[in-house]
Amino acid sequence: MKKTIEVRRSIAVNVRLDAAYRADALDALGDNEIDVLVIGGGVVGAGAALDAAARGLSVTLVEARDFAAGTSSRSSKLIHGGLRYLEQLDFWLVREALKERKLLLHKLAPHLVRPVSFLLPLQHRVWERAYIGAGVALYDTMGGARALPMHKHISHSRALELGPALREDAMIGAIRYFDAQVDDARHTMTIARTAAQHGATVLTRTKVTGLLRDGERVVGAHVTDLETGREYTVRARSVISATGVWTDEMNRMTGVDFPFHVRMSKGVHIMVPRERLDLHTGIAVRTEKSILFVIPWHQHWIIGTTDTDWALDKNHPTASHADIRYILDHVNALLREPLTEDDIVGTYAGLRPLLAGAESSDTTKLSREHAVAEPVPGLFVIAGGKYTTYRVMAADVVDAAVRDFGTNMAPSVTEHLPLLGAVGYKELADDVAAVAARAGLPTAAVEHLLGRYGSGVQELFAMIEADSELARPIPGAEEYLAVEAVYAATHEGALHLDDVLTRRTRISIEFADRGLEAATHIARLIAGPLGWDAETTDREIARYRDRVAAELAANKAATDEAANAARLVAVA
Repeated sequence: MKKTIEVRRSIAVNVRLDAAYRADALDALGDNEIDVLVIGGGVVGAGAALDAAARGLSVTLVEARDFAAGTSSRSSKLIHGGLRYLEQLDFWLVREALKERKLLLHKLAPHLVRPVSFLLPLQHRVWERAYIGAGVALYDTMGGARALPMHKHISHSRALELGPALREDAMIGAIRYFDAQVDDARHTMTIARTAAQHGATVLTRTKVTGLLRDGERVVGAHVTDLETGREYTVRARSVISATGVWTDEMNRMTGVDFPFHVRMSKGVHIMVPRERLDLHTGIAVRTEKSILFVIPWHQHWIIGTTDTDWALDKNHPTASHADIRYILDHVNALLREPLTEDDIVGTYAGLRPLLAGAESSDTTKLSREHAVAEPVPGLFVIAGGKYTTYRVMAADVVDAAVRDFGTNMAPSVTEHLPLLGAVGYKELADDVAAVAARAGLPTAAVEHLLGRYGSGVQELFAMIEADSELARPIPGAEEYLAVEAVYAATHEGALHLDDVLTRRTRISIEFADRGLEAATHIARLIAGPLGWDAETTDREIARYRDRVAAELAANKAATDEAANAARLVAVA
């Protein structure tokens, strides 16, 4: 017990998910029974680990790949209520999501979540403005009222001023409304680090291979460290499965029939340079299946999404040529100068885990609400839901998991718990010029860092002060500084090159070469902190190059089946 307590204390103080942290955490894994074992390092799993740890419980989170490696790094990167759910009369879900949006914007993660505006082009006179306007008015006044500016009805000419790239005949006017956006992978990783700050043990590349049973009750899990092959047995009073699209695999481990199953819907996005579209706001337009967004994203636009059934590889869903054409065809219907495939610098595809108790064969009609079940004693499964409502989902599943722990169990406190980097962020952001002067960095660079690390930026400043070379831009990805790559390995739990290029940064989808030039430089920057020799460094670079080649080949494939086969040539 003493050893475990000492490890947790050092984790809580340092919050450095580095090689030493991982070695110590693995060494202590399974020494004693813990209160809660969380399986899954997506946003809900990370949220559950934080929720349980903040209640004073002993917690371990295990994730087979990387934080947010699945759905939680491949969303539309919006924190929103879901306007289209109002049309489906899902008022409760929208209200809950808007309340969470307000919390994230103003209390929990103001450094990571920020406002974004959208135009809703109108094509029909009179009825459409009244119908959609009423929906947006309701959207503005539910859950998160006054968290953002209210919507406005605008004229045809004003809409063209905000969106010069739009065709004159694409609309008769528009409604402008506000939502919020986030770097979903960074947000998920920050939740995991915050959980570690509160005493949780968080581990990536650790895969659950079986459940530990005492009679019918689940009392832990068998876990394999995928980096070394070493196996562990972790005992826990309660086990939480937050495995998203892998929920049915967890179901099979129990050997019992579940009250619900998860169905996968693929959502594809493309990335184009900011200068390619002359827009001063995002765009949201209804399609026959959902809403297509054009979302401002730093020096780029994210355009998507699709909504199609998926029953192929869960680890590496990819965009086919048909997906890309669907997005281009729909967005080009609005534009004076159509986008082409040559304008695309990146693509990504994610899988939505939808509750599939329904009879509908159309994934757009399946519920985005979540469910918690205890299929066998001791195992609590959470599935469904929206990214925006992760905190509520986490609290719900932890409430269920600790129901029998006793009457003195603390309630969830995450509604009042800012994430790492939130406290002190506003003060730094309000005086960014002075902060930049003290750090000896350009103001633009400090604004960039503040928007990714919040008040944690001070740690990066200290690293630059110790090694001025870390202030240099990364060749091939000049929007990022060398210190960010090193920090990913020393503080943020990155274990592989792909972790840095795809999730700690977004280099893999923000540059036309998919980050190939930057990959070599980043690999050399992180080799030291991760203990790589020259052979390992070269292998990481080669693996990343193979992944890029496979994804580009998949993007040219005509069907999902062909794209899936092309992507699986490289499994990294």
